[in-house]
Amino acid sequence: PLEVFEETETRSIISKNDSPDVGFQYSVNPYRGCPHACAYCFARVYHEYLDWGAGTDFERKIVAKVRAPDLLRKELLRRSWQGDELVFSFASDPYLPLEAEYKLTRKCLEVCLEFRNPVGIITKSALVRRDIDLLARLAQETDLDVFLTIPFADYKTARALEPFAPSPDARFRALTELSAAGISVGIALAPVIPGLTTEIPELLTRAYAAGARKAFMTMLRLPSSVAPYFEQRLREKLPTKADKVMNLIRETRGGNLNDGRFGHRMRSQGPHWQIQADMFKLWTQRLGFNENSEEMRRNRAIRGKTFRRPSPQGHLWE
Repeated sequence: PLEVFEETETRSIISKNDSPDVGFQYSVNPYRGCPHACAYCFARVYHEYLDWGAGTDFERKIVAKVRAPDLLRKELLRRSWQGDELVFSFASDPYLPLEAEYKLTRKCLEVCLEFRNPVGIITKSALVRRDIDLLARLAQETDLDVFLTIPFADYKTARALEPFAPSPDARFRALTELSAAGISVGIALAPVIPGLTTEIPELLTRAYAAGARKAFMTMLRLPSSVAPYFEQRLREKLPTKADKVMNLIRETRGGNLNDGRFGHRMRSQGPHWQIQADMFKLWTQRLGFNENSEEMRRNRAIRGKTFRRPSPQGHLWE
């Protein structure tokens, strides 16, 4: 059974990332834990900071940071905040099923719209479609990218390792609807799992047809207690593939299941990884993903200047 813990003692909602492995600096996480129950999720280890387990506790004990919208407004009002991109989320999915009731992500996005603060969203949930109206307004006022995480096209594989996440088809439909509303969308092939992520051309082709023009991929991360949980689920649900997958992971990690060094955690090595990286590069170039990336970075810097603080009277000021 799902247990929900309403967190009221949270003092800050903006987390700062200092790892070169992650392509953003600031994130907002209205929730902790995730009932999508993805066996590979590296965020599982964060539950141990709460004295819970990284296994089933992660998907059954969910923390809702009910003060998140108010905290975000207070932090954006600080003179020290300069309007950097805020990415939803990192320690959980911003659109886990609980969001339908709590609406913490939506309320935080409304704060970002009020301040015209740039936003990035990474999710595997079709629930993001609920906020198309709000996201379309955000896209008109500031820089916004929405990435759908889709590592598998095969339904059986997805259901084995992402048992309660929306199906790949539902995520592609979400891409289509968001794109049709004028929202910049992309696909995240994350995580790439050696021996299981075998459909890179198909995933990219479907995403491009759905309107995605940006794409990235990251290697599987299996920190500490996440590794045995992932292997247990793999052997239970995909027993004929388990040995091959575990051997390939070790091959791409220098004989280990994980590499915790900064700069290496979401990258890999060896011929198998290189084949996947080359295939990703080939197909993103062939289809037209990530074109004019330098121009996009310049535009992002310019659009980042959209940030404004509202005065007590509700008017915008620098």
